[in-house]
Amino acid sequence: MAKYSEEFKLMVVKEYQEGKLGHRSLAEKHGVKSKAQVERWVKIYEKFGEIGLKRKKHSESYSVQFKLDVLSFMKRTGSSETEAALRFGLTNPPIIASWKKSFLEGGIEGLERPKGRPPMSDKAKNRKSQKRTDEKEMTYQQKLERENELLRLEIEYLKKLRAFQMDPEGYLEKHKQRYHSNSKKPSN
Repeated sequence: MAKYSEEFKLMVVKEYQEGKLGHRSLAEKHGVKSKAQVERWVKIYEKFGEIGLKRKKHSESYSVQFKLDVLSFMKRTGSSETEAALRFGLTNPPIIASWKKSFLEGGIEGLERPKGRPPMSDKAKNRKSQKRTDEKEMTYQQKLERENELLRLEIEYLKKLRAFQMDPEGYLEKHKQRYHSNSKKPSN
């Protein structure tokens, strides 16, 4: 994926706003991979201003529940990633595609995994082999407790999904503050 500077994105958006060229023409003129990318920049700029076009210096951390809510909103309404991102206050719509892929590949547990490559130091290798050993040595009771916890999470998700489906506007309004505060938490 090509990385574009904030200045470049802003220049393209401003040029679009002048009204002389459309998304496709601007993408071709400036060598942007697709017109969809230009459309995304324009929508993000219109919603968040220049700050929306800036690259994040550190990755933001979102709760599993927030990710599930975004994905269920998209499925229920047929919204695009960009529409869902704007609805939920996300400035990086492609992150939703990675959540979707993680969820399809690993379910709820897939959304819990931290993103990025783990460090390859000796310490990390030792931790990884220790984790495998721990999983093998889990007692039957520990396995059942883990399964119960996953089932509790799934039930909680289904309850929230049902509440969202019954009254999406009310649900979003009720939980808006929580999502907003979750998205601003610094990651550790």
